[in-house]
Amino acid sequence: MKNRVKKHVPNAITCANLFSGCVGIVLAFKGELIGAAYAIFLSAIFDFFDGLASRVLKSFSGIGKDLDSLADMVSFGVLPAVIMYQLFLEAHQIDKVSSWLNFAAFLIPVFSALRLAKFNVDTRQAENFIGVPTPANAILIASLPMIIHHHNRFYTPYLGNPFVLVAFVLVMCSLLVAEMPMMSLKFKNTDFNQNIYRYLLLLFSAILILFFKFAAVPVVIFIYIILSIIQFKFADMPVVSSPKKNTKIGS
Repeated sequence: MKNRVKKHVPNAITCANLFSGCVGIVLAFKGELIGAAYAIFLSAIFDFFDGLASRVLKSFSGIGKDLDSLADMVSFGVLPAVIMYQLFLEAHQIDKVSSWLNFAAFLIPVFSALRLAKFNVDTRQAENFIGVPTPANAILIASLPMIIHHHNRFYTPYLGNPFVLVAFVLVMCSLLVAEMPMMSLKFKNTDFNQNIYRYLLLLFSAILILFFKFAAVPVVIFIYIILSIIQFKFADMPVVSSPKKNTKIGS
């Protein structure tokens, strides 16, 4: 009985991720973008802990991996796309253009699906990632309505420009499927030398968020990309790792 309960704990947490994503979609369509953003943050927490639970309880399964990807598709693919679509609607509307341009937001779940499908079959991503993970992209998008809410005067000229939003969507979609190695935040041990880039990312993130709150999120994602490039390009760390197991480490 105990083993059967342990087996389903990670999947239950994954389902909480999915539930949070569904609630967030409803909030986003109602125009409650701050609530939808919090739903993404909550889904990201569940996404982290389902992987942690899998490793701690040693409960790995094929269904768990597939369920994780399906939940991520909703929470980190569809939900951020709906938030972005609402930002397009709130941006300056261009006659005979915006009615079609606004749908660029839904490129996000398309490329997120490609990213997740690739992750499930790519044996190089057992320890690290190839391309920006979908949770990182979703968190970045979730920060936008909060940045607008708290720093309206400064950011509105940019985030209220539909062409800037289209450029943002195209860049992030490209990064989702880019052949670019990205480090994961999975700590195998506490050795400083082996985890120096992870520690640096956590340090920079804590300082920036402390001072700039949600406005720091885009900078944190940028630092994450830069540190990953430094780690794999300049430190000559191998991209290819051991064959992927049925674990939940994020995607």
